[in-house]
Amino acid sequence: MAYVVTENCILCKFMDCVEVCPVDCFYVGENMLVINPDECIDCGVCEPECPAEAIFPDSDERTTDWVEMNRTYSVQWPNITRKGEPPADADDWKGKPDKKKLLSEKPGTP
Repeated sequence: MAYVVTENCILCKFMDCVEVCPVDCFYVGENMLVINPDECIDCGVCEPECPAEAIFPDSDERTTDWVEMNRTYSVQWPNITRKGEPPADADDWKGKPDKKKLLSEKPGTP
């Protein structure tokens, strides 16, 4: 099992989760984070730290469309081990639905 970052992270990218991860399994895209499922130890400490409520166990039905996306981008994007600055308008995007179409495939800056 692993945890998965979902649509709620897009354009929010608060990064509180990165600070608590004991195995540094987060990877950063231009406007979203993902978790490498092969590195995640299923400890769950990241889930309650996410202000956008974007992280769920892979057994949760809300992750169905996101498991493979996390796997794919975690090998394409750089690893992030420290919290960075979230976007200035992150709070404006928090909780907005239908953000999947806004996902950038570009890597971010750790």
